[in-house]
Amino acid sequence: MILKGENIDLRALEPEDLTFLYEIENDELIWEVSHTQTPYSKWVLKQYLENAHQDIYEAKQLRLAIEDKKSNQLIGLVDLFDFDFKNSRAGVGIVIQEASRGNGLGSEVLQQLITYSFSHLQLHQLYANISINNEASIKLFTKFGFQKIGIKKQWNKINGQFVDEVLFQLINNP
Repeated sequence: MILKGENIDLRALEPEDLTFLYEIENDELIWEVSHTQTPYSKWVLKQYLENAHQDIYEAKQLRLAIEDKKSNQLIGLVDLFDFDFKNSRAGVGIVIQEASRGNGLGSEVLQQLITYSFSHLQLHQLYANISINNEASIKLFTKFGFQKIGIKKQWNKINGQFVDEVLFQLINNP
């Protein structure tokens, strides 16, 4: 079971996840990583959930809920985005609620996603765009072999300051 881990499971979004999705998408503290500027309504998110059944080949993205096995509660979301079938690659994004950070769950999520992406989807590469000052994410992705391949200078404006963004890449060399 690729998407089942020791402490967390990755699963498809369900209609019952609306409240969680609403809370996480409207958390202004993570807007800088999701490049969001305005809140989402429950109506818009409900429409999104109703269309979440599309597979990655149709939607060009895959969003999975991160469920903590101990509490049976959702703690975050993980995305494969900009899925490019022809070139066999996708971007990776992970968001975990602050209360659940720092205990290794992010590592388990990323390991499951890498395994799923390379074995099941047969992708050739994954990439991640990470703010230069997001040390925890940089440490997580480099731990799994993602290599820094470039810096986008003054890429994002955060709190009135332009901040560099680092591009990381992991190539599947079986």
